[in-house]
Amino acid sequence: MAFGAVLCVAAQAQPVPSDFPGATMRFLNAELPQMEVAVKERDRDYFEQAMGRIMAFSEAWGFKTTANPALAQYATCTDAVNDFVIVGLCRVMPKASECEPGLAPKFDANLQRCRDLASKP
Repeated sequence: MAFGAVLCVAAQAQPVPSDFPGATMRFLNAELPQMEVAVKERDRDYFEQAMGRIMAFSEAWGFKTTANPALAQYATCTDAVNDFVIVGLCRVMPKASECEPGLAPKFDANLQRCRDLASKP
């Protein structure tokens, strides 16, 4: 019985790939307003802390440090998570080497596509 309970808990702990767009949008909807404040205040500490939250989110879903092939169909969402801090930092430090001219529009497009995926039933 204990072994079956452990398997049940382990199965419940695995995120469902189709929930990823919604989880991504909840994550980004919480982060983006904070990032706007950090950009206005030129608060670089926010970005360091946000990177930790990104790593925790990505580890929970199995991307960035590991490969989760089930998320391949949601590349716009993983890209949005990966890029949002860089886009914000580039607004604070536009001359940084990571600040490519097309990054912000690419982020905006990925964010909108992820939002669209999240709104599908």
